[in-house]
Amino acid sequence: MSSTWKIYMLAVVSFLVGTSEFIIAGILDKVAADMGVPVSAAGQLITVFSLAYAFGTPILMAVTARLERRKLLLYSLGVFVVGNGMAVVLPGFEFLIVSRIILALSTGVFVVTALTVASKLAPPERQGRAIATLVMGFSTALIVGVPLGRVVASVYDWKMTFAGIGVLGLLAILAVSWTIPQTDGEEPVPLRKQLALMKEPRIAVALLVTFFWISGYSIAYTYISPFLLTVTGMSEQVVSAGLFAFGIASLIGSKLGGYGTDKWGVPRTLIGGMLLHAASLILLSLAAHSPAAVFPLLMLWAFSAWSSGPTQQYYLITLAPEASGIMLSLNSSVLQLAMAAGAGIGGLVVEQASLTSISWIGAAGVVVAAATAAASLGITRSHRLAEERKLRQAGA
Repeated sequence: MSSTWKIYMLAVVSFLVGTSEFIIAGILDKVAADMGVPVSAAGQLITVFSLAYAFGTPILMAVTARLERRKLLLYSLGVFVVGNGMAVVLPGFEFLIVSRIILALSTGVFVVTALTVASKLAPPERQGRAIATLVMGFSTALIVGVPLGRVVASVYDWKMTFAGIGVLGLLAILAVSWTIPQTDGEEPVPLRKQLALMKEPRIAVALLVTFFWISGYSIAYTYISPFLLTVTGMSEQVVSAGLFAFGIASLIGSKLGGYGTDKWGVPRTLIGGMLLHAASLILLSLAAHSPAAVFPLLMLWAFSAWSSGPTQQYYLITLAPEASGIMLSLNSSVLQLAMAAGAGIGGLVVEQASLTSISWIGAAGVVVAAATAAASLGITRSHRLAEERKLRQAGA
């Protein structure tokens, strides 16, 4: 098997583990009803997953840094299968929370390790494309995995989604063991070094952009299925179609975000995308009771929300090009923390106010993100001007 096909295979497995993360948002109402807990409590399954991913993955990657990479891929997939099995077999909401923690840790380790392996499998001139292929596989879970999980949960039972993912996880173990060559581990990057970058104000403010953007998004997305069913009054079939359309629009938005960054620059693409994101959430709330209006607004929301993804990652890399890997790792952890915060805030909003309010609160978070992005870009511009003045003075 050629290196290209090995990378595609890793991307398919990344899709599988990505589905295990995103699937809860698509079946949240069914989990809540079966477990006998409020929807707001079920939403904290996303909070738990994101917190475990954000804090656990950097620590586990540092501990296992010297371990041979194929073994680490296989170990993480083995734990991943166990986590899915727990969700199916063990009764009670508490065991489901434990299952989400195990799935988060195994998913985080697999994704980071797979990115490393893919970059080594590819020739130097194609390493960027290899990484993009894996990221695409993970994000495709939003497009196919979530609506497919909704269909399976509607026809059979929500636990069948985890049973299916677990069985596919066993097949993934066989595929990795047969196709991926042994790859040496690396010298661990101390957590102290990873966190040192956050002491720089311009980097800390830039990471806050990710936090406010994703938390605003997560406030609404965590409870999107109950919102569409109870507020909009959509049927099961239309909700599944809506989630599928949402995923397609997010992929298109991500593509256009990358194009816009090159064509129009970071400031216009990033701030413009976030303002459109906030506007779509406000419109979603205003048109909440009209399925005909909500469907296209869902697509506009997904399109605008994910147009910021590639732009923000590019912007962070430009702030510290010599430590791009650490920057992306920090951004990933902040993203997961934001998902956790958004799910937690969304739960409070649903409990204390109403489901309709989630899009208003989410829009407020995204507006704060746009303002923070403007401030961050201003700080970065001032920093660069100061550096240029120093260089001119040194030259003189």
